[in-house]
Amino acid sequence: MNTLARRALFIVILFAAFGSTAGRAEDGWIPLFDGKTLTGWKVGQNAATFSVQDGAIVVFGRRAHLYYDGPVQQHNFTNFEIKLDVMTTPGSNSGIYFHTRYQDGGWPERGYEVQVNNSHTDPKRTGGLYDIQDNYDAPARDNEWFTQHIVVRGKHITVSVNGKQIVDYTEPASRADGKSLRVLSSGTFALQGHDPKSKVFYKNILVKPLP
Repeated sequence: MNTLARRALFIVILFAAFGSTAGRAEDGWIPLFDGKTLTGWKVGQNAATFSVQDGAIVVFGRRAHLYYDGPVQQHNFTNFEIKLDVMTTPGSNSGIYFHTRYQDGGWPERGYEVQVNNSHTDPKRTGGLYDIQDNYDAPARDNEWFTQHIVVRGKHITVSVNGKQIVDYTEPASRADGKSLRVLSSGTFALQGHDPKSKVFYKNILVKPLP
């Protein structure tokens, strides 16, 4: 096999592994999930809540959190964009944490949570910055894939769902709500397994570190 043929074969293999993410990686987007395994991710208690099926992370089981623990940025992000394709099932609740740190169990104590919930009994819906700038109108539907896009620059956070901006938040110089660990600093990402009745899927998890 000549050099040109080897290069063509490599491109085919790369596209098969990451689908449309390969082209986006060329624009500075880096995949955090290989579509096949949980390599680069870490979970403590109730690890069985997370599995991989048909190219997606399946979240279904007892409360647990899956933390990115891989080599990109040494799993420590300050300014960034992250995009994820998400699908909820009816009555499900989940979330995407950022600027957080690994914990073996319990709710993450550090960082912010972006809500994933289109029909759970909790009225705070997808795209809201949980308990900070909540959203009460579901911007997506259960059983349909949607894209969640989070951008953090300095003290500014935006969250969009399918291109529609849901959150535009600037963290104040001082927080008076007593949640001293819910502040922008740096850290990793985590996907939330909320409860045994919630089933949520994640795929095409891409990050773009920013200056």
